Amino acid sequence: MTTIMKSIQTHIPGFPRIGAARELKFALEKHWRGESSEAELEAAGAALRARHWAQQRDAGLDLVSVGDFAFYDQVANHIQLLGCEPARFGFHAEQGQLARYFAMARGVSHAEHEHHAGCTHQHSGEHDSEHGAQALEMTKWFDTNYHYLVPEFSPETEFSLACERLFADVAEAQALGHAVKAVLIGPLTFLWLGKERSAGFDRLSLLDKLLPVYGAVLDRLKQQGVGWVQVDEPILGLDLPPAWRNAFENSYWQLNQVGVPLLLATYFSPLEENVSLACRLPVAGLHVDGVRAAHELTSVADWLPVHKVLSVGIVDGRNIWRTDLDLALAQLAPIAAKRGGKLWLSTSCSLLHTPFSLENETALDAEVKSWLAFAGEKLGELALLRTALLRAGAAGEGPAQVQALDTAGDGAAFDAAWATSRAACASRR
Repeated sequence: MTTIMKSIQTHIPGFPRIGAARELKFALEKHWRGESSEAELEAAGAALRARHWAQQRDAGLDLVSVGDFAFYDQVANHIQLLGCEPARFGFHAEQGQLARYFAMARGVSHAEHEHHAGCTHQHSGEHDSEHGAQALEMTKWFDTNYHYLVPEFSPETEFSLACERLFADVAEAQALGHAVKAVLIGPLTFLWLGKERSAGFDRLSLLDKLLPVYGAVLDRLKQQGVGWVQVDEPILGLDLPPAWRNAFENSYWQLNQVGVPLLLATYFSPLEENVSLACRLPVAGLHVDGVRAAHELTSVADWLPVHKVLSVGIVDGRNIWRTDLDLALAQLAPIAAKRGGKLWLSTSCSLLHTPFSLENETALDAEVKSWLAFAGEKLGELALLRTALLRAGAAGEGPAQVQALDTAGDGAAFDAAWATSRAACASRR
């Protein structure tokens, strides 16, 4: 692959973890019924991760996303990674991390609590004689239908690098030969998503405690040879209080000192008044939602320094429809030209929010099915858009190089795929 071709790269913010045949759901239910061990559940998770990374690689993505897999919820993964499991659960060292993880998600019965904590006295509220310890609250992940487990913060909250799962997943992917982009929820979004357990307490005051732990996570990833770390800060699309907005520059100045390239990811909404803030943060790249913030693409391309990577989420990560590739290409071509042909293509957000694949949808009407693109199909759309940009010369390809690309990449197959997509979009209108 030429250097010019490498200047347009593809990746995704995240991939569905459920599996093509809902394998994760069935593996979890089997484990919760006591019919499988933790080791068997972990093996099922590893098999799914390997399959999903291979699917991303086989679709032509330059980087596979690692850290987006969770047995229950990615925010709960971060609660364990950052060492801030709520004290009210009364966890003890002999309890395994997976057992504690599910306790936060599903709650702990009074009998279980007495067994683990030696508890014989009465409790009140969320930790009482009737309930043991109630599960963490669940609430909507921004404006999606996905619900996450809400972190709980108090003046006593401490953070530490307390879980190896992310680093083990990275090692798994590397052992399989993948180019890894690790995925993290950013520190400010993590705090924003939580709730205060004490009246009058401001969870933003925990940021100074939290940042060194994020730095330690990034340093571990750097030591593992991870080339990029995607740090999700979707709260940049919200109307933030001044204190939260003002915390971004110093936070990312600190994290940037680790020396691993950071891709700051925003999604679900336009940046609006935060465009200039996001573009000037000391990170190596910026991912923006090119679907919900299509009107901002030119401004972002102008504001973002040319030495930084711009990742455009041009394929909708939240809907079930094929992308209008002609419209997407018309939006991308001038942006690629502004960036000197250096552009990353992506979905607008994680594909967690879409069904897995059309392959198993055998009962759908053929015409309706032709209108659809689920997670697997959206990977293919990114590959088509990348090839189209290169063919159009938006990355600086000359006619000879474009002709060579057509020959090497089967131009007839590309033309047929593009025509099929165009016809399907026209049929749906």
